[in-house]
Amino acid sequence: MPEWLVEEGIGERRALLMSGDTPIAAKVRWPGELHAGAGFDGKLVRKSGARGMVQHPSGREVSVDKLPRDASEGASYRFAITRAAMTERGRFKLAAARPVANAGSPVPDRFEEGTPVRAFPEGAWEDVWHAASSGEVEFPGGSLLFAVTPAMTLIDIDGDLSPRELALAAVPAIAHWLPLFDLGGMIGIDFPTLQTKADRKAVDEALEEALSDFPHERTAMNGFGFVQIVARLEGPSLLHRFATSRVGMAARMALRRAEMVEGPGVTLLTLHPALKAKLKTEWLTELERRTARPVRIEADPGLAIEAATAQIVGHDD
Repeated sequence: MPEWLVEEGIGERRALLMSGDTPIAAKVRWPGELHAGAGFDGKLVRKSGARGMVQHPSGREVSVDKLPRDASEGASYRFAITRAAMTERGRFKLAAARPVANAGSPVPDRFEEGTPVRAFPEGAWEDVWHAASSGEVEFPGGSLLFAVTPAMTLIDIDGDLSPRELALAAVPAIAHWLPLFDLGGMIGIDFPTLQTKADRKAVDEALEEALSDFPHERTAMNGFGFVQIVARLEGPSLLHRFATSRVGMAARMALRRAEMVEGPGVTLLTLHPALKAKLKTEWLTELERRTARPVRIEADPGLAIEAATAQIVGHDD
């Protein structure tokens, strides 16, 4: 049976659903985030119909909906987070919540249910991370290109096969990467234009089978090859995090690389200057505590943001 594994990183928690040594779903959580499923007692500070604004115990504001008619401003109620806060191009969306009685089925907390491990199987996290960083994945005969927009996540399909063959070949790859990128909300898939209803129906049926374990609603393919998927949105996907916090994602990965190298000496972490500025003092202190080695940081403007390297060197090097 697939099993959720949890890696307690520095500056983030990582979770992978593993089937043997193969990752089939992924999640990331950063400290301080109000994650989906978390309950809290909050004061209703504004109300307009069934919607309003609640003050979280941390002092942050959370948008709420499905308020009962008798809910009154100034009173405290029990709420459950339904979606973490999200940064999008040009705007910030507050975390969303509902009264516990109207929150629906509880959101499973994979980080609490998963098995803690020091490190995931070799290469598992790296493969997912690099795919999310590039926004492009290949499949036999073509590739998927992912683009995050404020309205939806778009998936473009490119390749040299015939339109029908390319569309059908893309379906397993789409089903594979949606949970690995932790995608939710509105997802648009731009398939090659298929001229016949029979071809469009064949792709719809292939999608239905491939996505049978991915909770969603979906439109049928239109005449231009476009399919829209709506899935439960719990927070920023890995693609969203790279779109809005690429330096933050790369800084955390640099720390992970430094933590994973082994041997006595000094940890030399070489990275782009933008990453050096992002590293918090408490993160470096924690890195030294975990590795029992001092850390030395060197900035190299010639490195790509994602290309930080870590190695062990002598004290005099």
